[in-house]
Amino acid sequence: MTQYATLRTWSFALVVIGVVSLILVAISAIIWAVEAEGFWPTLGVIFIGTPIALFLASWPIALGQMMRAVADIGDSVAGRGPVV
Repeated sequence: MTQYATLRTWSFALVVIGVVSLILVAISAIIWAVEAEGFWPTLGVIFIGTPIALFLASWPIALGQMMRAVADIGDSVAGRGPVV
């Protein structure tokens, strides 16, 4: 039985938030690139702004994976008896 259900719940919530934020950033980046006036600003949006925005939007997914890994480690360590 796991003792880390709360940690796994928050992990799942963060991954869902991360996926939603990535989708919204992708849509926003497309709109931003269309609204940019000129060739160079559009390239700047595509090659500089969009990767930075996607990177920042993916942080909740990384935090969720970290929390899930901590719960897995805790479950594997908690099952052991005292070390003699």
